[in-house]
Amino acid sequence: MASPVIAVLMLVLLGGQSVTGRVGEGAEDRVTHDYFKYHTMDQITGWMEQLEKDHQGLVTIIPYGQTYENRTIKLLKISQGSGKKKAIWMDCGIHALEWISPAFCQYFVKQILDTYQTDEKMKQILSNMDFFITPVLNMDGYIHTWFSEDTRLWRKSRSQGNCGDSCMGTDLNRNFAANWGTVGVSRNCCSVVYNGAKVLSESEAQAVTDFVLQNRNEIVCFLTIHSFGQLILLPFGHPNISAPNIDELMSVGTAAADAIFKVHEKKYTVGTSPNVLYPNSGSSRDWARLIGIPYSFTFELRDKGQFGFKLPEDQIQPACEEAYEGARSIVTYVHDKTFHIPSAASTLIATLWMVLLALCLTGTPLL
Repeated sequence: MASPVIAVLMLVLLGGQSVTGRVGEGAEDRVTHDYFKYHTMDQITGWMEQLEKDHQGLVTIIPYGQTYENRTIKLLKISQGSGKKKAIWMDCGIHALEWISPAFCQYFVKQILDTYQTDEKMKQILSNMDFFITPVLNMDGYIHTWFSEDTRLWRKSRSQGNCGDSCMGTDLNRNFAANWGTVGVSRNCCSVVYNGAKVLSESEAQAVTDFVLQNRNEIVCFLTIHSFGQLILLPFGHPNISAPNIDELMSVGTAAADAIFKVHEKKYTVGTSPNVLYPNSGSSRDWARLIGIPYSFTFELRDKGQFGFKLPEDQIQPACEEAYEGARSIVTYVHDKTFHIPSAASTLIATLWMVLLALCLTGTPLL
């Protein structure tokens, strides 16, 4: 066995970085993924590949489309067992400049894998449901934001518009088949909210559409992660259209905001986009609800404008911790309703009624 002194010397030689080695002859040491730093696309891809190796039979990389620059869009499927099950969809990084969004998807995956064997609720959820998680949807745009400070705030895809190289790209969250082109968009391809030459003109939006439609009977919850503003947005973005289950969505969203607040006392506002932000059309959230996915939400993570899209790395951990509890609240609700599992509150009420009934039947005085 190596002495503690040798172990310390190895750590010093490695520059103080923590490493983990997989058990087995010939296993290579590797630097532990830091979930509280921003990562390049190459680093995120490497992280996905490592997860698939480390969690064989549980984590699978599924390619499901191509970007404009011919990169393969991939998601992580987290699933126990075989066969089709009800599922949760989550995508991050649809807007390239929102770096906290992919950071959250990485953290969300970590939390599932770290807790599903010890957290009874997560164990139950994962036994009944699958997760489809896309860490970075707008890969081309995200890579572009890493080139220089001048490109850091790029938002759109990198496709060629009608205005030449000076005005490339489409806002992917204005390109879906949900009241496309009606409100909250621009037909000027130089605008950051340009909605594309036509509905689903962007290969990234088409890829999501194709995959979700292929799995529409399984996907019961659609979560798309953005920043910033500390909001939980409900469908629809058009001010004259309401979701048929808007009251339920409001209740579920409010419970999620309450769960978020309990972590670091950050207040999230819940409502439709026209009521709490601005009208928009062509969003993936609205499209998911239109095709019949009953629970569809947009998360706008920290902050409220102090740092905006350039959220400092020292806020990644608290931002992810609180948002995880919000997402977990929604996932738990969807799971329990889908599988007719009573909530803790309803179980307590039922128990109290049974006790009262027993007391009445036996003639026991209540006071």
